[in-house]
Amino acid sequence: MASVVLSEAEKLYIVHGVQEDLRVDGRGCEDYRCAEVETDVVSNTSGSARVKLGHTDILVGVKAEMGTPKLDKPDEGYLEFFVDCSANATPEFEGRGGEELGTEIANTLYRVFSSESSVDLKSLCINPREHCWVLYVDVLLLECGGNLLDAISIAVKAALFNTRIPKVRVLEDEEGSKEIELSDDPYDCIRLNVDDVPCIVTLSKIGYRHVVDATLQEEACSLASLLISVTSKGALTSMKKVGKGSLDPESIFEMMETGKRVGKSLHVALQKILDEEESLGTSRQKVGFLG
Repeated sequence: MASVVLSEAEKLYIVHGVQEDLRVDGRGCEDYRCAEVETDVVSNTSGSARVKLGHTDILVGVKAEMGTPKLDKPDEGYLEFFVDCSANATPEFEGRGGEELGTEIANTLYRVFSSESSVDLKSLCINPREHCWVLYVDVLLLECGGNLLDAISIAVKAALFNTRIPKVRVLEDEEGSKEIELSDDPYDCIRLNVDDVPCIVTLSKIGYRHVVDATLQEEACSLASLLISVTSKGALTSMKKVGKGSLDPESIFEMMETGKRVGKSLHVALQKILDEEESLGTSRQKVGFLG
């Protein structure tokens, strides 16, 4: 991930501030930076969203395409994740650096979405064993300013909320061969229920305390972080420790409790924005991808 080099004095300043629950930018340990969320920003997708969290800028597009269900899940559709790290986001993404990070993030997203309940995959099945919808979720990292995974998870949830999948009719002739007819009415579509789609909360251990939504400078002071995915009801669906440092059991328990609490309020704030934007309908002014 993108990193910054700090002097020992700078690190000490950040660590001491965190101990006092006062971070360099004035936030407390459990405060997120102000997030900007905009949906429906890429025209040739089934759903899209752009999220800016501090200096982190993420664009997600979802494309629904017809495919064949997987053999072990014949009555379900599925999601595929692709992560592209723009070389403009940070010089470290030039060459293979961005590729490795992209694979790592995609694997984390697969793990987060492997829970049966996160997206109703059965609703993506058109006819068992033959046809289903495959949702290709493309994540583009435009700028990295710390806390990538949380911002990506917010953008993925917003893009899935914005996704509209055409309604399908399966017509069968006398000989038993099936023909699929797609509705061409843009309003005749399936919407995904994103109530149980989790968001990732990254808790970074700095000194004796932990913070959420770490900046690049704070990430440079943290030797270990805990990634947890939390649903809107505060249920924890997955957990992963990252970084070279160690976490004692008491810290892990505290971080999990903080993550659940912060995750619930994150979902509430995101849903409020999504509902407000939707209520404006076509009258809302779009900033758009190039805005």
